[in-house]
Amino acid sequence: MHKISSVEALHIGQFLYARIRTEAGYTGYGEAGSWGHIEAAKAALEKFGHYLVGKDANQIEYHWNVMQRFSHFRGTAVNAAVSAIDIALWDLLGKRLQTPVWQLLGGQYRNKLRVYGHVYAESLEEVLKECRRLRAEGFTAVGHINPFLDEPEGETYFRSHVGKLSDAKERVMAFREAVGPDVDLLIEMHRRLNPAEAIAIGNLLEPAAPMWLEDPLRPEFYAQTTTVGQSISVPIATGERFSTPAEFQMQLAGGGVRYARVSVCVCGGITGARKVAALAEAQNIDIAPHNPLSPISLAACMQVAASSPNFAIQEYPTGFENLVLKSGKTLLGADLVDHYPVPESGFITVSDRPGIGIELRENAQSSRPPIFRPVSMRMSADGAPLDQ
Repeated sequence: MHKISSVEALHIGQFLYARIRTEAGYTGYGEAGSWGHIEAAKAALEKFGHYLVGKDANQIEYHWNVMQRFSHFRGTAVNAAVSAIDIALWDLLGKRLQTPVWQLLGGQYRNKLRVYGHVYAESLEEVLKECRRLRAEGFTAVGHINPFLDEPEGETYFRSHVGKLSDAKERVMAFREAVGPDVDLLIEMHRRLNPAEAIAIGNLLEPAAPMWLEDPLRPEFYAQTTTVGQSISVPIATGERFSTPAEFQMQLAGGGVRYARVSVCVCGGITGARKVAALAEAQNIDIAPHNPLSPISLAACMQVAASSPNFAIQEYPTGFENLVLKSGKTLLGADLVDHYPVPESGFITVSDRPGIGIELRENAQSSRPPIFRPVSMRMSADGAPLDQ
């Protein structure tokens, strides 16, 4: 038995981590993905910590089930806390056994992971500039590119139906021209559309051959997402806001979705993500782990990706520092860890270091004060809230 001696919730900048120590002197790290409700996730993490102290750190599946099932109430904030703890427990197990977590998940299916670069920009010119830069740096895929752009939250929005269609078609064709014929486009819709708009836009974008159309609808509309996916030839990617494998099962069972965007730091950590990967594999659907977080999250995603036959591509976030929607040139949160993978020709190499393979720096907690996201939404021209 390897007893847990302490569980800490570390709110560092825009990130929330779990740091778990054992009586034998090992330390494991995990990350929570509910950055919009970081206060609630921290409270849940601390509550689960009281339960875990004195327990056996090796009983990962057991603790995952207890945290999920002891109460009738779950959701994104609670499951983000479960995720952070689960990742930290896997990290501990790998370190104790002196092996990477991917080895504990069945071994390495691949030793490199294809990644896509991030684009955050308020204008079309900025998007095209970033697309060209990422192509020049060797990326074979560019993502988080939004035909409606990442405009400031304070600006109201209105476009007619035909205007939305025109914006989507003209801008995505401009994206294609910027990256050329050999770079994949991963189009992000941020839940902005209704089903009719999603089908119309999906059909218009077919000439640009996007790799996927991500989150055209809000995540709770399982059946309508299925309908959209079955009505267009552009593949649908969704799932980043699902917090349980059961939600993926409901969405994937209907067909119409090609890529499962599993958030390892929301859906139950490595334990939850490998369950999602298995569900998707059984239906010939690929996973594309969602990661708008720090290198700790990326390291956890890499364990699942490296050991899953149905992995497609990994999100590699550059930008969004301090919650500002602006592109950057280095991995988000890179200064907080001892090292991080750097893409070469559009791929990152899977680490063979024990655990998840990445550690927080000793000064990480003092290097960034906590950041809290206030409750706010962008408005439509008529004053209604707008998803963005």
